[in-house]
Amino acid sequence: MNPQKKNSAYRSVVTVVIIFGIISLFGDVVYEGARSANSQYLNLLGISATTVGLVFGIGEFLGYALRLLAGVLSDKTHRQWVFIFIGYGLLIVVSLMGLTVKWPVLVILILLERIGKALRSPAKDTILSSIAQQMVGVGTAFGVQEALDQVGAFLGPMIFTTVFALSGTQGVAEYQLGYRLLIFPFIALMGFLYYAYRKIEREELIPEMKIKEFRNEKLSKIFWVYTLFTLVGTLGFVNFSTIGYHLKARDLMDDATITGLYGVAMIMDAVMALVIGKLYDTMKSRSKRKTGGLAVLAVTPIFTVLLPFFTLTENKTLIIIGMMLFGIIMGTHETIMRSAISDITPFYKRGTGYGVYNAAYGLALFGGASLFGYLYDQHMIPLIQGITVVAEIVAVILFVRMLAMTRENPEHIA
Repeated sequence: MNPQKKNSAYRSVVTVVIIFGIISLFGDVVYEGARSANSQYLNLLGISATTVGLVFGIGEFLGYALRLLAGVLSDKTHRQWVFIFIGYGLLIVVSLMGLTVKWPVLVILILLERIGKALRSPAKDTILSSIAQQMVGVGTAFGVQEALDQVGAFLGPMIFTTVFALSGTQGVAEYQLGYRLLIFPFIALMGFLYYAYRKIEREELIPEMKIKEFRNEKLSKIFWVYTLFTLVGTLGFVNFSTIGYHLKARDLMDDATITGLYGVAMIMDAVMALVIGKLYDTMKSRSKRKTGGLAVLAVTPIFTVLLPFFTLTENKTLIIIGMMLFGIIMGTHETIMRSAISDITPFYKRGTGYGVYNAAYGLALFGGASLFGYLYDQHMIPLIQGITVVAEIVAVILFVRMLAMTRENPEHIA
């Protein structure tokens, strides 16, 4: 490729990466805005912590477990865009939450939002990683996407915080107005998504797929150890459904402060995503191995084990520090854990790889959210902390084993 064409291709790839980031930004304004308020809203309607934990757990499980089916189907059919458009289109249900106070209906809408994420994620990650690895690096690409993603995750909760602040109250009507306002970023999202589709198809930025290679390639042993490390480590991760419920139930902060604190944590997520995404690509480049960046994942069990000791207290300073840790952990999950899949799975099984990985991730979130919600209702916070410690110790053992496997079977960058 001559320099002029290479520069043109580079600009196109960078543009697409940024557009995907903007799409994620508007997507997060919608669903992270809702997620920052869902726990408190259900609490306001008289729903128990056990039920809230179960709903969030099922939602997270569906949102990740169904990615296995969506990933396999997107690999086999090569209809990634169909999954992406349907998945993002289901975000319309978030605004519909502002039209009802019937909790069974709200539960269905919450679950549909998670199903939409399941449908779009493997296909979107496959397209983004295949485009980015040609020019900018997957760690950097996912880092940029996650950073813009978390700007949206900050702005979404701020919509609710603004509604609460301007109204001076935090009742059902204010929550419903917040949900309904999310229709505007949804419309913007769908516009950018169509633009991305047209640009990628017009400029043929996605490598041609060879169907026959799909049948021959397999997921490696290191992939399965990596997936188990993710499952165990995430099982000990205290979800915001438990943290937000704790802050509301103990009357430690008002609703506007809770959603605002969640938004600040998402900004920490965004900063971490940029830093750790670039670090991942740098370490991979220096080592000359595709798996050279995996060592940065060491931070996840270390920070995760601290989370319940900071957030499930009544000390506001510790809670704020804990929410910063929460943002750092989420930034690592959403950037490096996704980037690594593209480096440890064959291209033609990448949708399947993302699906399997996310199914394990969702299973862990389901187990953790449900279990921790129940234990919280039983006033067993020390047991929550103990489970986290055990889970992260096991995760560290698996992490060490995974690094040993990368040294035994190094796969060099071409």
